[in-house]
Amino acid sequence: MIHIKTAEEMEGYRASAGTLSKSALRRAGSMCRPGVSTQEIDRVVESFIRLHGATPGFKGFGGFPASVCASVNEQVVHGIPSPDTILKSGDIVSIDTGANKGGWAGDNAWTFLVGEVSDEIRALCEVTRDCLKAGIEQAVPGNHVGDIGFAVQTLAERNGYGVVRDYVGHGVGHRMQEDPAVPNYGKRGRGVRLQAGMVIAIEPMITLGTYQTRVLSNGWTVQTADGLPAAHYENTIGITKDGPVVLTADDGGAWCAMEGGQE
Repeated sequence: MIHIKTAEEMEGYRASAGTLSKSALRRAGSMCRPGVSTQEIDRVVESFIRLHGATPGFKGFGGFPASVCASVNEQVVHGIPSPDTILKSGDIVSIDTGANKGGWAGDNAWTFLVGEVSDEIRALCEVTRDCLKAGIEQAVPGNHVGDIGFAVQTLAERNGYGVVRDYVGHGVGHRMQEDPAVPNYGKRGRGVRLQAGMVIAIEPMITLGTYQTRVLSNGWTVQTADGLPAAHYENTIGITKDGPVVLTADDGGAWCAMEGGQE
């Protein structure tokens, strides 16, 4: 079931879970530098969220053991933080996190560049970030979820990248995952019709090679089937009669180029 939110509810979401989730993501990004373990990032983010009177949205969700998903290089999503995963120059790491506050569930992600990365990897991240923007631009009343997916897929494939099919965006609200599903591929005019009051997470997952994925033996971590890098960006969006509004935004702005600890 799709839950329609009022303008007041959207503002309540933005002012509580949305803003804090983006602040937590920025805190994580500031730590993405060589020599830092993904477990350290997880520990700091959890403390940050709790310090602000909220609870980590991911910890315990479906049994997930950590407060952030930290997915390095060929890992697409759901990477489990570990003391043994030490970031090094040239890595990219998708940090996906959210805070539950005010009865709302925040959800956002960003791929951070660690030290000096190759031009090839930087280009992948830039296009994936542009895919997020393209998808958000289609989140207007009267369009369909297929319009979002079409915009993301077209831009990614035009640049020679793969678009993950196995994992998609979704509705967000009092729970982290609600209806509808929001794929990063599709056809114009297909799928659920968008209407004012819907809140959705748009999250392109774009790969340097194949779009196919596999799940590691831990039952959580998803990585590309060919072992090539992937990038992942996500914002939670409110659909209004005046256009899309980024609800996971703070004073730094919706389109900040967060990378390697710089905002």
